[in-house]
Amino acid sequence: MTIETLKDRLPDYARDLKLNLSSVASEPGLTEQQRWGTLLASAIASRNATVITAIHQEASRHLTPEAISAAKTAAAVMAMNNIYYRFLHLVSEPDYRAMPARLRMNALAKPGVDKADFELWSLAVSSINGCGMCLEAHEHEVRKAGLGIPAVQNAVRIAAVIHAVAVTLDAEAALAV
Repeated sequence: MTIETLKDRLPDYARDLKLNLSSVASEPGLTEQQRWGTLLASAIASRNATVITAIHQEASRHLTPEAISAAKTAAAVMAMNNIYYRFLHLVSEPDYRAMPARLRMNALAKPGVDKADFELWSLAVSSINGCGMCLEAHEHEVRKAGLGIPAVQNAVRIAAVIHAVAVTLDAEAALAV
């Protein structure tokens, strides 16, 4: 399965997604590792098996096994962190913020790839999961690592398109029943 397969599965009403999927898959403002790691982490965060399979197969041609593992790790750890830190962000009780999270996040210290790339992938996943606190933290780390505003925008554009493709395919599957 490929990105072309994903595009073929999208209905006519989602032709803008087809165009956007092509453009984000060849995004010039990111390194190949940044682009494909963002695509893979975003696909996993979007929770659609077809999207995950297609992106994983394509990403396997562009990423090392370590980078694939790191992208999966970013999606997994952010799935946990985004829930916890979104709670802290949305609840007004300040005592929660003073408490230790007590969630293991050892992978953040040694992700197996360049820290900036891992932070970029975490940022993309956090945008899909809607955690404002995590978005702020990861955007800060990405920028501190030397990546500019265009790189941040590119990662979030990738996340937006991949998520929209997943939602559309899920809707089509549900309506076909």
